[in-house]
Amino acid sequence: MAENNNDQLLQAKARLAEFLKKQKMRRTPERLAILEKAYSTGKHFFADELYGILENDGYHVSRSTLYASLQVLVDAGLLLRHQFGNQPAQYERATLGGKEPHLHLVCTSCGRVREQREPALPPEITSHKFPRFQPSHFSLYVYGICSRCQRKLRRQGTPGSAHKPS
Repeated sequence: MAENNNDQLLQAKARLAEFLKKQKMRRTPERLAILEKAYSTGKHFFADELYGILENDGYHVSRSTLYASLQVLVDAGLLLRHQFGNQPAQYERATLGGKEPHLHLVCTSCGRVREQREPALPPEITSHKFPRFQPSHFSLYVYGICSRCQRKLRRQGTPGSAHKPS
C-alpha cells in the first residue's frame, strides 16, 4: 500500500510539473511540500488541518500561500475540493488511476463525512450520455443523519427520532 501511495505521489509531482510549465507558473518548494502533505493523508482534510500538519513538521507557509497552492492543485486536477453543507471546504486526493470513484455520506447534524464505495455506480453514471457535454469525473453526496447522531437523538428523546427515515 505504501508503494502505491509513493507511486501516486510521483505521478502527482509529474502532473504538477507539467501543469505549472504549461501555465507558466513557478515550481516552488512550498507547492511541492503542500502536495506531499496533501497526498500523505488518506482522508478528506480542511485547509487549516493541512496548515497544522505543515507547522508541526516544521515547514512554515503563510495561509495565503497554502490557499493559493491548494487552488493550483485543484486546477491541476490533483485535489478535489468539496463543499459539504455550510462547512468550510474540504479537500481530497484526486483519482490518479488507483482510487475508484466513491460517494460521500454527509451527516447534516454533526458534519462528519464518510466515503462509501459503490462499484455499481461508476458504470451507471459514466455510461450515461449528456447532450453537448463531455464529463470528466463525478462526485455524489448523500445527506442524512449518521448513526452516532441518531443514537444521540434517541437518548435525548427528540420527537421523531425513534424511527429511521425511509
